Amino acid sequence: MRTFTAVVERDPETGLYVGHVPGFAGAHSQGETLDELNRNLQEVVTLLLEDGDPTIDAGTAATAA
Repeated sequence: MRTFTAVVERDPETGLYVGHVPGFAGAHSQGETLDELNRNLQEVVTLLLEDGDPTIDAGTAATAA
């Protein structure tokens, strides 16, 4: 199982939680709750990994284990 670190913020205008995996192109999503955001990010990462291992930009804080 791989683990990725996401950066999460709350949008002050919409109240939604938004998150992305730094350096992992396309790995971003949003949700009304942190649980929803987590599920959405897991789904996005799973879909992106179907295309093969990501190229993580080494200049970011993303980690893969």
